[in-house]
Amino acid sequence: MSQRLDRINELLRREISTVVQKDFEFPNLLVSVNGVEITPDLREAKVFVGVLGGPSGGVMEKLSQKRGLIQSRVAKRVVLRCTPILSFRLDTSAERGVEMVNILDEVEKLPKAPPVEEDEESS
Repeated sequence: MSQRLDRINELLRREISTVVQKDFEFPNLLVSVNGVEITPDLREAKVFVGVLGGPSGGVMEKLSQKRGLIQSRVAKRVVLRCTPILSFRLDTSAERGVEMVNILDEVEKLPKAPPVEEDEESS
């Protein structure tokens, strides 16, 4: 991916995150915009949203319903030839990371083979 697209992705991520933080309330949930992937023609963008603390269905539904509002607020702050159409996707990478850490902890508890002693004569 080009540096220009990377910069636009990061800029959109920050701006969408700001809009979600200021304009939406999700009680007892932590909602974060983890990433944005914009198409090379800058017409569409996938917004990856992380939800911690409860079910994510209501959050994703609310963001999808208010997509036009979020796009218009972002368009006022980010100057592009055309404002990309946003599609919100659930990002489960944090949950997968926690699961991976738990699996590694379990592996650490498993019995280990005794260390192999090296022959001094073969050295």
